[in-house]
Amino acid sequence: MAEKKANLDFEKAMEQLEEIAKELEQGDLSLDESVNKFEAGMKLSKQCNELLENAEKRITVLLQEEGNIKEENFIQEEE
Repeated sequence: MAEKKANLDFEKAMEQLEEIAKELEQGDLSLDESVNKFEAGMKLSKQCNELLENAEKRITVLLQEEGNIKEENFIQEEE
């Protein structure tokens, strides 16, 4: 079911996480199956969090300031 971490992008991980949530909500699984699904969901959740953190780190704005390059965190303006 779960793909290797290197091949799993955020969207695919979220799709799998949503599918696991649906299966758990239905209540048709045995206790053992539910625990296994929950564990898989927690791993996917951690992966999604790591992917988001890495994306946030990469989203930086380089500003030229008096010949020096200054790196600042990207902050989205609220509308």
